[in-house]
Amino acid sequence: MKKKEEYTEIIFKPDLAKFGMDKLDDDILGVLKRRVYDLSGSVKDISVTLNGKRLKIRNFKQYIEMYVKSLEKIKAEENNSPPPQLLNEDSESSTPQPTPIAGGKLPTIVHQIIDDRWELGFAISDGNFNQVSFVNSIATTSGGSHVNLVSDLIVEKLMEQIKKKNKRAMIKPFQIKSNMFLFINCLIENPAFTSQTKEQLTTRVSQFGGKKLSLPDDFIKKILRTGIIDNIMDIAQANADKALKKNDGSRKNRITGYPKLEDANKAGTKDGRKCTLILTEGDSALTLAVAGLAVVGRDLYGCYPLRGKMLNVREASADQILKNAEIQAIKQIMGLQHKKRYDSTNINSLRYGHIMIMTDQDHDGSHIKGLIINFLETSFPGLLEIPEFLIEFITPIVKVKILTGPKKKTTLSFYNMPEYEAWRDDEGLTCSYKQKYYKGLGTSSPAEAREYFSQLDKHLKKFHSLKEEDKSLIDLAFSKKKADERKEWLRCFQPGTFLDPTLKEIPISDFINKELILFSMADNIRSIPSVLDGFKPSQRKILYGCYKRNLTGEIKVSQLVGYIGEHTGYHHGEASLTQSIVSLAQDFVGSNNLNVLVPHGGFGSRAAGGKDASAARYIFTELSALTRKVFNPLDNPLLTYLQDDEQTVEPEWYLPVLPMLLVNGTDGIGSGWSTNIPPFNPKDIVSNIRAMMNGDELMDMKPWFRGWDGFIERISKDKFKMEGNIEQIDDNTIEITELPARMWTITMKEYLLQGLAGTDRVKPWIKDMQEQHGIGIKFVITLTDEEMKKALSVGLKEKFKLTTTISTSNMVAFDPQGRIKKYDHVNQILEDYYHVRLDYYQRRKDQLATQFSNQLEKLSCQARFIKLIIDKELVVSNKKRLDLIEELQSLKFPGFDKNNNPVYAKIKKENPESLSDIEEIEDEANDTVVNVQVTINSTYDYLLGMQIWSLTRERYEKLLKQRDEKEAELTELLGKSAKDLWNSDLDEFLLSWDKSLEEYEEQRNSIIPDKSSKKKRAAPKRPRKAIKKEADDDDGDEDFGNDKKKNKTAKQSTLPFKKTDSSSSAPKVKTEPKPEFPSIFGSGSSPFGKNGDKKGIFGGFGSSSSKFSQAFSAFKKQSSPLGDDDDGEDTKRRQPKIVVSDNDEDDDDIVEKPKVKTASTATKRATTTKAKTAKAKTAPSKKATRKSSKGLDSDDDDILEISDLDSESTPAPSARGARSRRATTKKSYAIEFSDNDDEEMEEEEEEDGDDGDDDDEDDYSDFE
Repeated sequence: MKKKEEYTEIIFKPDLAKFGMDKLDDDILGVLKRRVYDLSGSVKDISVTLNGKRLKIRNFKQYIEMYVKSLEKIKAEENNSPPPQLLNEDSESSTPQPTPIAGGKLPTIVHQIIDDRWELGFAISDGNFNQVSFVNSIATTSGGSHVNLVSDLIVEKLMEQIKKKNKRAMIKPFQIKSNMFLFINCLIENPAFTSQTKEQLTTRVSQFGGKKLSLPDDFIKKILRTGIIDNIMDIAQANADKALKKNDGSRKNRITGYPKLEDANKAGTKDGRKCTLILTEGDSALTLAVAGLAVVGRDLYGCYPLRGKMLNVREASADQILKNAEIQAIKQIMGLQHKKRYDSTNINSLRYGHIMIMTDQDHDGSHIKGLIINFLETSFPGLLEIPEFLIEFITPIVKVKILTGPKKKTTLSFYNMPEYEAWRDDEGLTCSYKQKYYKGLGTSSPAEAREYFSQLDKHLKKFHSLKEEDKSLIDLAFSKKKADERKEWLRCFQPGTFLDPTLKEIPISDFINKELILFSMADNIRSIPSVLDGFKPSQRKILYGCYKRNLTGEIKVSQLVGYIGEHTGYHHGEASLTQSIVSLAQDFVGSNNLNVLVPHGGFGSRAAGGKDASAARYIFTELSALTRKVFNPLDNPLLTYLQDDEQTVEPEWYLPVLPMLLVNGTDGIGSGWSTNIPPFNPKDIVSNIRAMMNGDELMDMKPWFRGWDGFIERISKDKFKMEGNIEQIDDNTIEITELPARMWTITMKEYLLQGLAGTDRVKPWIKDMQEQHGIGIKFVITLTDEEMKKALSVGLKEKFKLTTTISTSNMVAFDPQGRIKKYDHVNQILEDYYHVRLDYYQRRKDQLATQFSNQLEKLSCQARFIKLIIDKELVVSNKKRLDLIEELQSLKFPGFDKNNNPVYAKIKKENPESLSDIEEIEDEANDTVVNVQVTINSTYDYLLGMQIWSLTRERYEKLLKQRDEKEAELTELLGKSAKDLWNSDLDEFLLSWDKSLEEYEEQRNSIIPDKSSKKKRAAPKRPRKAIKKEADDDDGDEDFGNDKKKNKTAKQSTLPFKKTDSSSSAPKVKTEPKPEFPSIFGSGSSPFGKNGDKKGIFGGFGSSSSKFSQAFSAFKKQSSPLGDDDDGEDTKRRQPKIVVSDNDEDDDDIVEKPKVKTASTATKRATTTKAKTAKAKTAPSKKATRKSSKGLDSDDDDILEISDLDSESTPAPSARGARSRRATTKKSYAIEFSDNDDEEMEEEEEEDGDDGDDDDEDDYSDFE
């Protein structure tokens, strides 16, 4: 017999009389029926019948669907006015079936069973929050803590998504909640309610029981797909529009509250459409515009200054727009109404009918124009579609005054730099001119402003009415959503792109693609280096500034910052430039493999990654010796130098002998682009360069850090694994001796201290930690037995975070054509560099060959000139200069310009006025005139400027010898290929590199610096007694000597003396072989002074005995009386013999040249001679070299060796930069008599390598 299931049956009969009822009415029956359906949906695994019919609602999901469909049915019936009916029950079905809903798509329902305690449903509400919830199957019609918990979790997740989509959205949590319809079925332990009706749950969340409720990600994703975010955003936009409309403008005659507004008299009247509002960039531009109103009047023109850049309204919240003073001011001044669509029919409702933008002609000015266009297009549809509504006022960025040629005294204006540069490189080469740069509107004077406004047609540019494609371009430029598209837009930029200045009407698309793009590119140029030199502009300016200053000794960083800012056109903050200088000089592990500058002082350490550097006023720096090996000065004439304002600044890029981008690596973040390139071993780079020369396969290079002792291996195509060093010393002790490169010591220390102290979530796991750093890294860590086992199980390197990766997937740089390029492999960088570098070695060879050929021809002409005079075939005395030049031309003598290029043009005697014009230009504006035209008169100075005493047979023979030597040099050069020149430079670099590595290791391994290695000044000695001597003359040129007394001591570095034989009855001067002054002193210099300096005591030192006697007499007056020296020996028994070098200094012109006033002649200072006893250096100062390297205009013996001068041949002065007194300290010289042949004269140099002259900016002439 089948056993029946046990059950409990409860039957009740309502006491109708007690409730005053005769029967159950429809309302009571509806409540009971609702309760039956609630039970069928909220209780699991039960079967429910109603009036004998089994309901088909078996779970909560079916219950939610029935509920939502019933509500939608009621809405549909209300719209069509049929009687409302919740359910459609037929006779055959035991389950109520919702009828089809007319006109509309059913809302999406999201259902999720979280766990055995929670089951949720979600749908979009009609704008008010709704909920249907059950606690233990009890209907909580008023919600409660369980509903708040679920709604808050959903609101939090939706708010995160909204912020990702639009940060500027004005959304509050209650606005999100208002769009939610929640269904909740949950089980709560011991629930508490507000009343016996149990309509609202009051139990705290912490007392719900079970695990804490967490919403799955897939549930949130389903909710997002319902479209609730769009609903919320629409509501937010409506709220924002409502708020923005509160500050709408209107058409009225007068507005107040804007004191800086220069309102047009007819603005806001019936003639308001004819009025133009001029929006200026700042107050200085407002002054310019107001000055122009004097010309056009104030009836139809008003002005208002913008403070800084406008807000990007496309990415701004309504709150930001409301708080932006400039935007609200423009709305009021113009009478604009938010989101109103304007056209030609309703533009009369505005106070002004046109907007004119008046900004600086630079990248920031272009950005301001773009922001205004973005503001108008976003906020006021239709305005930009009105023809001639938007106008811009342009001013010149460069003005040029032509001084010579057919267009003499003509003034040209250029409105963008590419236009000016095109003129400069073409027509500008045919004339002399004066240029003036207008960096901003404030540069123009009020008179110029009136001139601009008197020619409005010339200075006004109209923007073309907005087209559909323009809208997408504006969005591309200013929307954050278009980051990837903007990245590609910038990558395709072609250098040299600029807006056509001849256009009268500018398409907005052209403005964005050809002008606004320059602003974004400028940010990338500042942040991303060139593949050719590895430098960003600031770094390039620093190197250029050091070369221009002729930095051969230490200088305080703060002083170098000021110099570079002044002489290289650096327009950003000093702090940024200081950081760049410090970064270039840092040499700790993980910084530079090859530091361009030398650090003297605290430039930061590995402990904090350089952030612990001292202030700029405390630290010193100088150029590294390796820098001159990497950046060969012979390349400098081949480089393209940039112009900034009225000065030449750094080149477009340098060309080092190996790619510095790979030597030191780089990182940076620009606009749309970023870069990260690791450093590599210079020796590996050189090996790969030579492999490319030979056509061999390139080796696979791994990142390399100087002084680092870790391990690196490649783990994928674009990733390397880098590990530090760690070792287990005993059962509980670990020693860390190396960190991953660029993991700074402080980072590891913080991690270890955290393990030692523990955190809220992690208990302490390190027993003890000690730092025992000496030269390198050394952490000694003690662990418990348990923690040691854990560390060994996961790996010591992993546990202590000593493993990291280096990625080469974001190697971005500017390629040789100036375009942004992403490199997939290191060898691609090397290849781009290689081809340009090899081409420039060929250019260097060609340039040197031309230079040597010109020098050879010049030497030959000088020798022939002297021969003609010696043979009396040419007479130069008592003749006019122009006649002499004409005679030289008839004898086929070419002229030579300042660049030593031959000039064959005939002299024009009939146009002396042009000569006087040029001389006037040279005399009055030598430092500002560009491309001063060289006269035929001056091109023959190399002959007519020769000194009288040089017209000797000895000099003639010497010139022939120099000619032969130069011919041999030329032959040797022509026999070399470009690769030979490159290999020679690489050999020199590798020698210096190996030496620098040895010094670096010695310095790192020396805890106490080697005192003997430090630079010291020579210890002072007692002055020796001066003895008057006479000098013989070997050359027999005394008849041409200059006996005029010198009144100024020329600069000199050495004066060699030789001990005489004690048996000599009379001291005689012997002439030793001439020293190779070209290799020591440089072109055009002598050991005794400047070429052509007639005022120095030793300036005329040559072979003339009379000159030596005068110079020595001057010295003798400074000497002390005779006496015994330190060891008691009579100085008379050791009379010194003075050796005078055979240097035919040319001091006297055959024909006097026109005097040209220069800054240096105006600042010459008298120099005193005093006895010093420091041991002199054998090389002269760089300044002396430069001063005599002005070209080949004199016939000095050594002027033709400038190309052979290595910049490293000039040692740094021993003085310290901290005591520099530029332009104020006088020079002091010392002559010392001694038994030692190597005791010489020393010139006290300025302590930063500077000579104290005011014209140090010319020191870079050797490199230009």
